[in-house]
Amino acid sequence: MDKLNSFQIKIANRVVKICPMFHYIKSYCKDYIVDDNLQYDFKVTTTREDINFEREKAKKQSLVENTKMLDYSDSYLETLSVYRKIAVEMLKYNTFLFHGSVIAVDGQGYLFTAVSGTGKSTHTKLWQEHFGNRAVMVNDDKPLISVEQNTVTAHGTPWNGKHRIGCNISVPLKAICLLTRDVYNHIEPISNVDIYSIILQQSYRPKQAELLVKYLDIVDIVLKNCKFYKLGCNMEADAPVVAYNGMNK
Repeated sequence: MDKLNSFQIKIANRVVKICPMFHYIKSYCKDYIVDDNLQYDFKVTTTREDINFEREKAKKQSLVENTKMLDYSDSYLETLSVYRKIAVEMLKYNTFLFHGSVIAVDGQGYLFTAVSGTGKSTHTKLWQEHFGNRAVMVNDDKPLISVEQNTVTAHGTPWNGKHRIGCNISVPLKAICLLTRDVYNHIEPISNVDIYSIILQQSYRPKQAELLVKYLDIVDIVLKNCKFYKLGCNMEADAPVVAYNGMNK
């Protein structure tokens, strides 16, 4: 299987060899595929047990959210399993998975995070409409965030949401913004203490003790080198102006 079906992708400056059970994931990752002859940093293999795990996890999530359990295909569940394993390995390279929407303007990244259904995608779409060609969607759902010395970088990945909005680029991350709904648009800085619990809630936390320590070290570097804001947003046309100006004072 390895010889017939394996392929390699490059995300967050790391080459990952994927040995899947199904063909679907190769098309899912098509924009990130690189030459098989490149030396890979780590390898991900999926099994039937991995697929079953993802299905059970989806069932539990639907019960928690009181929503109908969708009939996910094995091939789709494999994409979730692969990214879960990638997220674990990436911690070894000072990189973690964050749940949010990253848009870049003039090469600088802004990450919006919020509870599901708040309107992250709607808000970043307003940025695209306002800034035009100056704005590029990096990842609309699950970007990777890496740290190196005093630099924080957001990376595009194939796992970019149900609408598949994003591209294969990396940008320096200037700010992380908690998005909330409000009757008028306003933005204020928030402290590291206020954003800390949000980062923990919205990112992938490993269960292994050693990797958990590593993850917390990475988060600490992000806290020291990013700016943090809370945006109250009504999703009207001036929302991106208020947000952008507030994060660039």
